[in-house]
Amino acid sequence: MEKQYVLFEGGQGEIVEKKSRFIAYLFPVSEEEEALERIHEIKKRHYDARHNCFAYVIGENNETERSSDDGEPSGTAGRPMLEVLTGEGIHNVVVVVTRYFGGTLLGTGGLVRAYSAAVKEGLKNCVLMEKMSGHKLHIHTDYNDIGKLQYLVRANELFELDTQYGSDVEMILLVPEERIEAVEKEITEKTAGRAVLERDDREIYGIADGEYVPIG
Repeated sequence: MEKQYVLFEGGQGEIVEKKSRFIAYLFPVSEEEEALERIHEIKKRHYDARHNCFAYVIGENNETERSSDDGEPSGTAGRPMLEVLTGEGIHNVVVVVTRYFGGTLLGTGGLVRAYSAAVKEGLKNCVLMEKMSGHKLHIHTDYNDIGKLQYLVRANELFELDTQYGSDVEMILLVPEERIEAVEKEITEKTAGRAVLERDDREIYGIADGEYVPIG
């Protein structure tokens, strides 16, 4: 799975080009209606601006992509903004760039550079989260094997979701999809087959600030 990202936290950034202000707002979204609501919100806030251009990408495989030049020359705003998002592998995001005209025409090339730069500036102030594909792995074993499991978790840099201590030990790990079979095999070997393993269905998730975040 190629590296893909979603916004864990949105943000904004601003650049000035020949006295024109370009203010970028980025928001995480999960569906098109939500993106349109964010666009309307910014347009209402900046009703006095010359342009409020936007772009959004929604879906695990970019199923929905839209952009608008909002009165700028065709292809100079929305499409370049969209290309910044897709070029960075960012999904489930909407960006609106508000332009306050400074009195000097920038030309088509200048507009493309300015709108692209505004999006990049906004991204600097966002928190991005890498999308990963994997499985929750439930492990039941006795107390004699807990040290081996803890070593295995550290050695493989796995994310430990939870560990419960009762009559036996239940550990829940988050294992990347491409490593699940190898990890299951290693656990079975290290515990001489004593560990009982249960693999959940594949899911898409991220890790942000050391916390597991399911991604719809």
